[in-house]
Amino acid sequence: MSKVAESSQQFAETFTRIKSEVSKFIVGQDEVIDNVLIAICCGGHVLLEGVPGLGKTALVNTFSEALSLKFQRIQFTPDLLPSDVVGTQILVEKDGRRQLEFQEGPVFCNILLADEINRATPKTQSALLETMQEKRVTVANQTHPIGLPFFVLATQNPIENDGTYPLPEAQLDRFFFKLNVDLPSHDEFSEILNRTSGVTQPQISAVASGEDILAMGKTLRDIPIDKDVQDFLVRCVRNTHPSNSDAPNDVVQYVRNGASPRAAQAILAASRVRALLDGRFHVAKEDVKASAIPAMRHRLIMSFEGEAEGINPDDLVQAAITSA
Repeated sequence: MSKVAESSQQFAETFTRIKSEVSKFIVGQDEVIDNVLIAICCGGHVLLEGVPGLGKTALVNTFSEALSLKFQRIQFTPDLLPSDVVGTQILVEKDGRRQLEFQEGPVFCNILLADEINRATPKTQSALLETMQEKRVTVANQTHPIGLPFFVLATQNPIENDGTYPLPEAQLDRFFFKLNVDLPSHDEFSEILNRTSGVTQPQISAVASGEDILAMGKTLRDIPIDKDVQDFLVRCVRNTHPSNSDAPNDVVQYVRNGASPRAAQAILAASRVRALLDGRFHVAKEDVKASAIPAMRHRLIMSFEGEAEGINPDDLVQAAITSA
């Protein structure tokens, strides 16, 4: 067995092992679990959106237990300060002398749960920007690196407006995927009650390490993409821009700005994961189509008309894919 084939097999086995462990506690939401795990393998951040009580926080907690990584949680509130997130300089006394010493904030971890991220003020939200993109923190002109791997899994409530601050476009673009957490079915409701209200609850064990996650990310880079498939991917992204000559009519009418090149990078990385999980060593158009909507739905900036009519970004992304 070649080195690439062996590492690809290990990738699929580790992915399946993590998913199975998470599924011991999380009922349904298979697509959400798959996409969160895909983003983690690619080193990306995830924004989970759904009404309260659907298990968004429980999902992130379960992932932290299945991965032997340092986990921290920040409950975002309007009075949260940037120093509460990244850390601050404190005055300490050593050997009879007073000096400033950096005290690390909760972002110094491997998995960060940013709970209800849209409740924090823009100043506090922006404190995460450098952390998410550069994997480092700068305080008092000193840069402090964050250990790898590092993922931000953020949650937000889409129906509440009081006391919330919409994430700026620059920060939304840092999220690899935006995933919608939907209401469970009748049977899934019953199973949730069985697992959470019984005498015993499922025990989650650590089945992968940070080294495993980093190795999975390296494996992805060995998966080739044909030029025709890559051109298709580029057309999908460019078709979300109203200024593009091939953009569908709905995009021209309802979108002000389309998805960024960072979206294309996310789609390619996620497509490579899907190819490996399907037992293929090349990216297909089906992989691109399956990855495009979660990678671009939050990167479209709607026009005034699009916002006024409540147009679903997923429909616009699907139109862009169809016209590619």
